[in-house]
Amino acid sequence: MKELNFEKSWIKDWDALDELRQNIEVYKEMLNEGEDVSSELNQEIQKLENGLDELEFKNMLSDEDDRRDALITINPGAGGTESQDWAQMIYRMYTRWAEKEGFNVSTVEYQHGDVAGIKSASIEVKGEFAYGYLKAENGVHRLVRISPFDSNARRHTSFCSVFIYPIIDDEIEIDLNPSDIELQRFHSSGAGGQNVNKVETGVRLIWTGKLSDGRQERVVAECQQERSQLQNREKAMVMLKSRVYQLEKEIKEAAREELEGTKKANEWGSQIRSYVMHPYNMVKDHRTNHETSNVDAVMDGDLESFIKAYLMSEV
Repeated sequence: MKELNFEKSWIKDWDALDELRQNIEVYKEMLNEGEDVSSELNQEIQKLENGLDELEFKNMLSDEDDRRDALITINPGAGGTESQDWAQMIYRMYTRWAEKEGFNVSTVEYQHGDVAGIKSASIEVKGEFAYGYLKAENGVHRLVRISPFDSNARRHTSFCSVFIYPIIDDEIEIDLNPSDIELQRFHSSGAGGQNVNKVETGVRLIWTGKLSDGRQERVVAECQQERSQLQNREKAMVMLKSRVYQLEKEIKEAAREELEGTKKANEWGSQIRSYVMHPYNMVKDHRTNHETSNVDAVMDGDLESFIKAYLMSEV
């Protein structure tokens, strides 16, 4: 049914564009007959151009995982309080973006920093094409600013890594040997009532095993969102399998690129974007060279132009 509804949405969008095309033909005939409908004609042409752009953009999200929900994990780089504060700013940026786009957002894991900011965080984003959009954000984000934590007001550079995973469902089977998974329990730090604070409801799963290319890997998934340990364990298992699935997907992608003799310039985990707040204001994506001077808007979740520029460059 999901596949059928998706195909129907394509037909619906195309029919809407065809209707605009027909309207334009009618207005052109009226204009040739001497009627002053140039304003209406220009409006319909603009609607058609915008609709074509949106449909072309939608066509960029054709990978089998693009329609899945997404998991964002955020980790500060070296630098203590400065980097942890930057990680919290990134966390807020993606939360605001997802809310503006109408996605369902929930914080799965959140560890407060020692002084300010966060040590790590995981955000679950649910909605159509959540992963398709967010995969553009995978990599290292660099901040340059005057540090609010430096009494000498010196300029600091901070780094934060962002990883995006598609959340798997029942359509995908990932078999992990239970003996390769270590279970750790801890007290949740988030809101949730007295039970959360008194009982070890938080769950951390650590899988140590071999991937399909023979490489030994250690994957960690943590959840403290739910009120019960059982619910957190189930959620953490989905996260763990999603991360292993992403690793296997990267292996297949690398093998395909080697076979085709191509290699993407942007590796997973490479520095993708710089956010400069001093001595000037600029956010620049190093993969597409798309940039803006409105840093405040970007930090408030205005990421559409960056995401679109990246996806369109993948053609």
